[in-house]
Amino acid sequence: MIRVVIVDDHAVVRSGLEQFLATTGDIELVGTAADGLEGVEVTAATLPDVVVMDLSMPKLDGVEATRRITTEHPSSRVLVLTSFSDRTRIMDALSAGADGYLLKHSDPEAIAAAIRSVHTGESPLDPKAARALLESRRARSEASSLTDRERQVLDLVRQGLANKQIARQLGISERTVKAHLTSVFSTLGVSDRTQAAIWANERLDPA
Repeated sequence: MIRVVIVDDHAVVRSGLEQFLATTGDIELVGTAADGLEGVEVTAATLPDVVVMDLSMPKLDGVEATRRITTEHPSSRVLVLTSFSDRTRIMDALSAGADGYLLKHSDPEAIAAAIRSVHTGESPLDPKAARALLESRRARSEASSLTDRERQVLDLVRQGLANKQIARQLGISERTVKAHLTSVFSTLGVSDRTQAAIWANERLDPA
């Protein structure tokens, strides 16, 4: 029997999941929580196999609740179930230790299957989450191909500095700045400084 805790601030969602899980023969609901802080407390009290975690909640959001649970109770796995599909939320949740990531439009059978997968050590991901993960890995690969100087130039482009300002700040010529930018554009697969700045803002940590 897979012991599960549901953490979601919407009573309708908790109730719906509770009713559905009651129809499964191998999943047992051992607790529910209406916010992240309560979720951490209920997890500590029940030590479930899987925590089904929403992200946007009062008192403590799902990302931080996931981080606390996976740190304090590593035997309890976390399956995120949320309406958020933006790359930042997805990567934050996975970085916090979530083992799987589903969107709330998933049908009940898919959620049950994901709970079982997480319990056995697999990492079920909604296609959007999987795509975000692949893009993140690709971004890290592209970024690692930049030289230290190219990264410095890219950071300054991201900050909105013109070539002349970049040259002055780094103590190099404008011609050298342009050469670095040409290399950066080629490595990142972009065509101009605006696209490079957008790439950096979306995929790299703040300067």
